[in-house]
Amino acid sequence: MHGDAKASIVGSIKLPLNKSHFIGDGLVMNKLYEDMLAYAETLQPEMVARRRDIHHHPEPGWTEFRTASIVATELKSLGYDVIMGADAVKKSSMMGVPSDEKLAAEQQRAVDEGADPALVAKMTGGLTGVVGVMRFNGDGPVVGLRFDMDSNDVTETDDAGHRPNREGFASCHGGAMHACGHDGHTAVGLAVAKILAHFKDELRGTVKLCFQPAEEGVRGAKAMVDSGAVDDVKYMLGAHFGFKMRETGSIAVNVYGFLATSKYDAEFIGTPAHAGAAPENGKNALLASCCAALNLHAIARHSGGASRINVGQLTAGSGRNVVGDKALMKIETRGATSEINEYMESEAKRIIKAAADMYDVKVSIRKMGGAAGAANSPGLAERLERHAKELGIFKDVVGKSDFGASEDFSYFMERVQSRGGEAAYMMVGSSIAAGHHDSRFDLDEESLSYSAKMLSTATAGLLLGNGNS
Repeated sequence: MHGDAKASIVGSIKLPLNKSHFIGDGLVMNKLYEDMLAYAETLQPEMVARRRDIHHHPEPGWTEFRTASIVATELKSLGYDVIMGADAVKKSSMMGVPSDEKLAAEQQRAVDEGADPALVAKMTGGLTGVVGVMRFNGDGPVVGLRFDMDSNDVTETDDAGHRPNREGFASCHGGAMHACGHDGHTAVGLAVAKILAHFKDELRGTVKLCFQPAEEGVRGAKAMVDSGAVDDVKYMLGAHFGFKMRETGSIAVNVYGFLATSKYDAEFIGTPAHAGAAPENGKNALLASCCAALNLHAIARHSGGASRINVGQLTAGSGRNVVGDKALMKIETRGATSEINEYMESEAKRIIKAAADMYDVKVSIRKMGGAAGAANSPGLAERLERHAKELGIFKDVVGKSDFGASEDFSYFMERVQSRGGEAAYMMVGSSIAAGHHDSRFDLDEESLSYSAKMLSTATAGLLLGNGNS
């Protein structure tokens, strides 16, 4: 805050009146932000209720039929144009999709739990992405925001002290749990939608709210990006609770270190034979997969930056006295950049195929997920950092923060940046009960309000100030 800045108080909201920060009439912009923050405060009970309902009904990637139905219904009621189904998700770009039987069962389960049957029908095949578009009066940029909806393949703890158990909103679906905060992301996304709709007469340009399926396993973003959903976006924003930010009221606005990644399943098919009576008649897929596993970890690392390879799962063989006729290997590669990851991918495929040839077995390699390498646009990150500080609601605003993992929001970033736009990802602080993907995970619901306030006011600033919010 500048030394001569005055302050305005709205309840517990402290906002500096700093004309140098705002484009146009600084006092008008300041009043809009004050009003948005105050309105967001009134939505806290609604966000908590929404988050708990979604937490109670978790849906893993490509099966978010109930959640997406809720999102689409709410967006329509707020006056958004809603894009769904094949218009929001490119089917040929979907990765790691469950079987048709599994998808059909999950559709019926969603309807049984209150989802709109007509909306669910539009999502047949797992096309669960939703985009809400609102065009405001007057010319202005297109601002996009991404909110992921899917849960993890985790069984929630039955510990009586776990708050979702204690307060009655733990997962009602076996083997599925919101252990990464996406229930909160979706609740925040709908609150942001409501805030922007409430102040629509004071905004200009266009906002696109992208509710994404299948972030876990980095499977869903590419299919939404390839649909063209963000091809006209000038500014793209994303956010996640926790990770490096473990204190509610903190925020990191310049996140870097997104590792590009690819996830593959390699299926080896050999020929079974009696291991004692006729081993020469067998073709050993088990040994082929083991040979591949060892040599994958021998790939030379790349001098251009961090590179990773991991064989995470290997299941092989049919029986003790049968030459191993089948094997399934699940691997992932990572790289500091997309180019480094492509090198790791290429080498991994070469080694897998060579191992199959060595043992004279067949192999099929199927891509199950992936994310691009990415980094925040420096100018946008700088503006967001300034905005977060001058909102006056955060206890701690961190500049640069190393993500050190993969997130398929990077596909949104890459597409927008490649077309001349800017993109940024934030980590919103939350005092979580346990680490991400842990069966005891729970977020501090106070953090919902911080995220909604930051995202809604930053979006308004981008819409009205051409990015210089």
